[in-house]
Amino acid sequence: MHNWLQRQWTHTTLWHGLLIPLSWLFAGISALRRTAYRLGLLRTVKLPVPVIVVGNISVGGTGKTPLVIYLAQQLQQHGWRVGVISRGYGGNADTVTAVAAHSDPRIVGDEPLLIAQRTACPLYIGRNRPAAAHTLLAAHPDISLIISDDGLQHYALARDINIAVIDGARGFGNNRRLPAGPLREPRTRLAQMNAIVINQTSSYHPSIPTAIAHYTMQLCGQQFTQLAHPRHTANAQNFIGKTIHAVAGIGNPQRFFDQLSAMGLTIIPHAFPDHHQYQPADFNFANTNLSAIIIMTEKDAVKCQTFANEQMWGYAVDAQLPDTFIADLLTQLGNHHG
Repeated sequence: MHNWLQRQWTHTTLWHGLLIPLSWLFAGISALRRTAYRLGLLRTVKLPVPVIVVGNISVGGTGKTPLVIYLAQQLQQHGWRVGVISRGYGGNADTVTAVAAHSDPRIVGDEPLLIAQRTACPLYIGRNRPAAAHTLLAAHPDISLIISDDGLQHYALARDINIAVIDGARGFGNNRRLPAGPLREPRTRLAQMNAIVINQTSSYHPSIPTAIAHYTMQLCGQQFTQLAHPRHTANAQNFIGKTIHAVAGIGNPQRFFDQLSAMGLTIIPHAFPDHHQYQPADFNFANTNLSAIIIMTEKDAVKCQTFANEQMWGYAVDAQLPDTFIADLLTQLGNHHG
């Protein structure tokens, strides 16, 4: 269903026209909800520590998780004691739950587990963002700053800094609201952001306003890690000339496939739904050639550790942003909590 909708967002079809009235209804409900929070009819919770929300105004993968990891690592280096909260998409936890490096991704979700592994920050998931934040602070009273992974539209939690991430390749599609387009909120919402980060490709999608002030983010990686033996690493040159199955269950699988191809690798792509819960049978395509290599995103790899074999490799990426981004962010934090 999600893939069908995405096709409507990039082409003018009869179905697209039929979805427009639903998009008006969605926009109206969203506007009423924002107004209710602004007028105080719905309660907003203010925390005793600054809150940074990293999110987007459109659906689909934009690169939020790598940016959250980057922020947590950078802020820790600058002396902040960082905690993270997340919704826990892809997991089945129905209460506020702590996430550790060895948590079960089926319970806590793939992205929170990856963030916990990469940052070593205290991390709690929950549908209720304020409840997750309060639980985190109660368990870790030394925390001096909280990053919310996603949650730009969750107004129940007051925030000091809003950061919107935009996929440079897909932009805002046809610029229409859900379900006729990919927008959760109108593009005018970007004017309320403290920072806008564009996950860059070679050129920007035409739906991205040319005058928008932003920071450019690149997702870069050089190393592949064998899932069955994590101390065993390789680089792209080790895989040249081999049969490679590329696996991605993320919001934008094509970005991952393009990254591997740009390294000179010839791949057979296998796209799965975002947050897909892998089973060994999902990799039967490689059973006929046991010398074939399976390369997957780091987010996918955390869900395959329990049944990984020597064919499986994970590819980790790191966000790279200009030095001015973290410098400007620290200045804004100082202004809020000097």
